[in-house]
Amino acid sequence: MGLELIPRDVTERFHVEERRHAVAILATDFPAEFEDILECLRKFELLRSEIEMGGGRKSKIAARFDDFLEERGWREKAIRVSRTIEDVTVESETHKVDFCKGRIAVEVEWNNKDPFFSRDLNAFRLLHELNVISVGVIITRMDELQEIFNRLTDENGESCGRKYGASTTHWSKLMPRVEAGGAGACPLLLVGITRHCYRDDVT
Repeated sequence: MGLELIPRDVTERFHVEERRHAVAILATDFPAEFEDILECLRKFELLRSEIEMGGGRKSKIAARFDDFLEERGWREKAIRVSRTIEDVTVESETHKVDFCKGRIAVEVEWNNKDPFFSRDLNAFRLLHELNVISVGVIITRMDELQEIFNRLTDENGESCGRKYGASTTHWSKLMPRVEAGGAGACPLLLVGITRHCYRDDVT
């Protein structure tokens, strides 16, 4: 079992990859969480009006992912790790993920700075090592969307492409970090938003 467990209506609109049998784990052991993720993807549209309106991390595009998951009971999870050596306890930094339900963690990176990928993968690694999560999920945009952004103009008449720079979160910035082992042994479901999600709702 593997990517064939992802329904065709999802794979036709999103580029999907997995690492360490993530899809089989989701489908077999966490079917409710898996269905939440699939339904979230099914409902997603990349609207021209929202691209032209604004581009930051808290844009309407990212917010629609957030709103859907929150309505389904997904919540932020933060873990603070401490180490005790000879009765001396040292607190390390807090590691958190934006959305967690059961043992599944989801991060949506629409237009952050690309180091956020390293943060996400490191959090997945640690939480998996601590037996807190079983699968980490990252949703981001495919590089091909840049062609659409470059064709559109914002409310100031400037190219929308300028808001989605090379150093922001997109697929080609994610994958080198994945292949370098940034998530350790944590199984990963990686989802890329493609041009097939785009809808021109203006003309």
